[in-house]
Amino acid sequence: MLSNDFLSSVLNTLAVLFISFLGILTLVIIITYFLDIFQTKQAIRRNYPVIGHFRYLFEHVGTFFRQYFFSADREELPFNRAERSWVYRAAKNISNTVAFGSTRDIKPVGSVFFVNCPFPTLSDAASLPEPLIIGEECAQPYCAQSIINISGMSYGAISKPAVLALSKGAKKASCWLNTGEGGLSPYHLRGGADIVFQIGTAKYGVRDEAGNLSDDKLRRTASHEQVKMFEIKMSQGAKPGKGGILPAAKVTEEIAAIRGIPAYQESISPNRHTDINSIDDLLDMIERVRKVTGKPVGFKMVLGAYEWVDELCEKILSRGINAAPDFITLDSSDGGTGAAPMSLLDYVGLPISESLPILVDTLNRYGLRPRIKVIASGKLINPANVAWALCVGADFISSARGFMFALGCIQALQCNKDTCPTGITTHNKKLQKGLDVETKSERVKNFAHNLVREVCIISHSVGVQTPRELRRIHARIVGHNGRSVSLCKAYPDVEPVIHNSDNATTLSGSDTN
Repeated sequence: MLSNDFLSSVLNTLAVLFISFLGILTLVIIITYFLDIFQTKQAIRRNYPVIGHFRYLFEHVGTFFRQYFFSADREELPFNRAERSWVYRAAKNISNTVAFGSTRDIKPVGSVFFVNCPFPTLSDAASLPEPLIIGEECAQPYCAQSIINISGMSYGAISKPAVLALSKGAKKASCWLNTGEGGLSPYHLRGGADIVFQIGTAKYGVRDEAGNLSDDKLRRTASHEQVKMFEIKMSQGAKPGKGGILPAAKVTEEIAAIRGIPAYQESISPNRHTDINSIDDLLDMIERVRKVTGKPVGFKMVLGAYEWVDELCEKILSRGINAAPDFITLDSSDGGTGAAPMSLLDYVGLPISESLPILVDTLNRYGLRPRIKVIASGKLINPANVAWALCVGADFISSARGFMFALGCIQALQCNKDTCPTGITTHNKKLQKGLDVETKSERVKNFAHNLVREVCIISHSVGVQTPRELRRIHARIVGHNGRSVSLCKAYPDVEPVIHNSDNATTLSGSDTN
């Protein structure tokens, strides 16, 4: 048994420690009090010294309390709990079946649902989507295996283990991995995945010392067999009309070497390509990159002023069909993985729900739809979102945030602060340790496969064999009067017209998906 003297000694020690703690706490409070009343930057702290700090604390932690305790399953933005939960379960390969009915409200205007067939396709008779060739006329066309692919996330913006997990997972899922505008890192290649190299406005990875596009570096990049296509980024959903920013703390010597920029200096890319001032310049750039690399080339954009798409099509027809981009990646205006001013996130550009039908219909109207593949991007992380995009006319879907959730992202909204608690968007080695590459790569594969599988389930329900057979007739959308109409009426299919150009007359038999 413990002696009374020992217990007395322990109690005395604890008492001394407690008194010391109170003394230190009192000193901190007194110092904070005087700092608060004499500072002039924050009125709350000046008027309510010490206790005013709780206001900022509650504001900060309120985000996390709302996420887990106060928000309903389908309330939170940018992704609600039901959406995130579906991805987490798909990534872990856990059953996504639910009981006792749906919690989704289908009454709001714009709600989409699919029309089941009285004689659905037998699941065991159906097959996965067929591979689709992009850039048939290129020296090295790309046969894309998956309808679901990984959108652009730069090494630097996301961590080394995150890139490795995405690369390994993409290889397992037979989908492509977009590099983002930060250049091609060894970690993109290490997993063995097919790569889409994105050429951003700063030309990272393919720029000369003056920051101009370098043909030599293009050839060097294209020499990697894994690099299948090149994507010229005109704009992205997070910040249409604004360039990317990588804080100086994230510009390590390795990242600087990959991008071709000085180390430990803030990396800012222009808000557009300085050498692309017109549609002619864009088509010239596409042709140049395609000629140098021999591989398919397209561009990524957020649609805003959509009249220029007509001008683009007219210009392509005047030049000849081979002048067309091999694909167009259409991003939605409602944000992405990149941090951006709220004014751009909230108010600039068209959402994918409006822009995708416009783009597809315009390409159909000019007979260019068979030539130009359409890749839809922007919050398409669940089977219904993907099926809707395929119904409207997309060939492929790419996602960044969906695969971030598969890596373990908890929507902590810390992406731009180097404090990501899951190790995805931070270069803090301690935080990166939580991201196990092998485990997360398996979850990336699971998410891609389960997403395709459930899109196939929707396809069977409406009576088609594969997702590529989905058409606008297979879905309905709720209108302002509360009644739904077929997507065929909401977005009428556009028959291609015969233009005067000899180049257009050969395209009149296009698919009008």
